[in-house]
Amino acid sequence: MAVVVSAVLFSCKGEKKEKVVVKEEVKVEETTIVNNVDLTASLMTWKGTKPTGSHDGTVSLLSGGMVVENGVLKEGEFVIDMNTIKNLDMAGSEGAGKIEKHLKASDFFDVTLYPTSKFVITSALEVEGNLAVTGNLTIKDVTKSITIPASISTTDGTTTFKSELFNIDRADFNVKYGSKRWIEGLKDKFIDDLVEMSFTVVTK
Repeated sequence: MAVVVSAVLFSCKGEKKEKVVVKEEVKVEETTIVNNVDLTASLMTWKGTKPTGSHDGTVSLLSGGMVVENGVLKEGEFVIDMNTIKNLDMAGSEGAGKIEKHLKASDFFDVTLYPTSKFVITSALEVEGNLAVTGNLTIKDVTKSITIPASISTTDGTTTFKSELFNIDRADFNVKYGSKRWIEGLKDKFIDDLVEMSFTVVTK
């Protein structure tokens, strides 16, 4: 297990853009986690690329909670508000508004039908001084288990969970627009299936 997780962490840190390994959803008992996340200080970042460039932005959390005992992360659940998708590299311009509208549209994340995404932590394992956090990521109607590199710290009663940058393959989650996996003949009109993401989650 340690060897596998170490490999995952290395691939996320390396210069080559690789996706995290997706596995079938981990079945866990449903528990009620206290909503103790500071929504104003917590967010998810994203970056998407295409042959002509890239766009990046943020998405806010709708709710969330973490359970930490003696500095050890035991549980966590982050609900992502897909209606808050923002583009930052063109912030304030008409172009940013168009990008945000398209990402929310039915041919992309379809936020009318799927207003939230979710990351539910199923385990956290320390490997070579790094924290490997495994959780069920739900986007649209698909849930997959992924493992991401992260850190956790507590100061004056406030806990901060921060992941390193990691890449998911949006095609694994039925996000099909401009995807070469789903659509033939796109030539240079495709959008990269890999989306770079990160989490910063702070408790109240």
